[in-house]
Amino acid sequence: MPIIRQGSLFGIQELYDLEPTQRFDAIFSTIDMDSAILAVSKKSWLGAPAELNYAAMIYSMAARIVERIPTIKVLVKRLENDFIFRLECGFLISDNIPSEASYSRLTSKLAETEIIENINSTTLLQAIKEGFVHDENVAIDACHFEARDQAPVQEKKAKPEPKKRGRKKKEEKEQYDQQKLEEEQNKTLFEKPIAEQLDVSLEELRSEIPIEPAWSIKKNSEGKNVFWYGYKAHLAVGTKSQYILQSIMSSGNLNDGKAAIPLLKGIEKLPLSIKYGTMDAGYDYTPIYQQLLRMDAHSIIAYNKRREGEMEGYDKHFAPTCVREHSYRYDSYDKKYKTIKYCRPKECKNCPLASDSLCQKIYKVKIESDLRKYTAPARGSKRWKSLFAEQTAVERVNAYLKEFFQLNNVRHRKGKKAKLHFDLVTLVYNASKLAVDRIRKMLDIQLKQAA
Repeated sequence: MPIIRQGSLFGIQELYDLEPTQRFDAIFSTIDMDSAILAVSKKSWLGAPAELNYAAMIYSMAARIVERIPTIKVLVKRLENDFIFRLECGFLISDNIPSEASYSRLTSKLAETEIIENINSTTLLQAIKEGFVHDENVAIDACHFEARDQAPVQEKKAKPEPKKRGRKKKEEKEQYDQQKLEEEQNKTLFEKPIAEQLDVSLEELRSEIPIEPAWSIKKNSEGKNVFWYGYKAHLAVGTKSQYILQSIMSSGNLNDGKAAIPLLKGIEKLPLSIKYGTMDAGYDYTPIYQQLLRMDAHSIIAYNKRREGEMEGYDKHFAPTCVREHSYRYDSYDKKYKTIKYCRPKECKNCPLASDSLCQKIYKVKIESDLRKYTAPARGSKRWKSLFAEQTAVERVNAYLKEFFQLNNVRHRKGKKAKLHFDLVTLVYNASKLAVDRIRKMLDIQLKQAA
């Protein structure tokens, strides 16, 4: 009896175990590069003829990520020495092999556009159309990757003059206030508080994101400070499908929370019904809760305690407590009135104070009274913990991009070209996911037919 392989077992690792020809066919069939080819191709019949196959060059740049080829120099050698690989990338027998300089010029052209980012959006929409993306929970997180260039030497700042004691004179106070006002007005959108992003369009937000490399610091799992010079990748990932629904590359010193609203506004434009936004404590800012509320979604964000004292009559999850300090149980959420309902604790069943007026049977709290503390489902409930556990999906994708898709291997010195590399990485990842899902679907059909 023949053994039929189950489609549900097919994943990205199995895709990479296929023969190179099958692997490239599967991945490239999900990517529509026509717009990129049109952007870099010769627009007029006048002038010198185009001697390079730009379509094949762009596919070979994607193949470099798939095959984990470290540099363009090694890619050119591979094209020269591997005839099959050259054909798989789309080069004709009569085509000249592009030089490193040719690839550099092509990269410069593509970096000035948003074409690769738009192709990634088209690929994602195709996956949604085919029914592979149906997530209700989206997880958001950031990871860092280093720049190719060394950090510039920072100039030593002159010591500020000691402040004069006492109250400023009227003229000095007016001059000081005017200076502060000008500094505030000259700040970019991402230097201002996060709340300023709520009423700004997605296009404006994305256009003002800083992308040049910068120093940054973060605590590792051991509690020690880790410094790096480079960038941050901000990802919004579907927790079930593990597709990258939205992605942003920024300077390394951008606060994680300042990228959340642009990601959420991008998700809002997708034909998806997102019900939950899951994030760690680094995203515990009121404007992010407000943006999720505007999307008619619920916040599953870890609470970041900020020099706050204990609330009398409430537990650590902000659920009310009875006289004997037993926590009330989360019961349900009323969507109409945006209210969460708490029921009497189980311990109160045989309590002598159960019939006393001090022991209330039911508590109802409007989530809008404090968006950070009250969420639906309520903090500490089994449902909340189950949804928050899905945060590992975005952490897993971050690891995939670094280990298997060369996110850490930036070979450019400028932010625009580094962003092009980042966009290519996310595009190849989503294309690989779509290729895997199509193969898995085909195997499932074959399995049903054989049964």
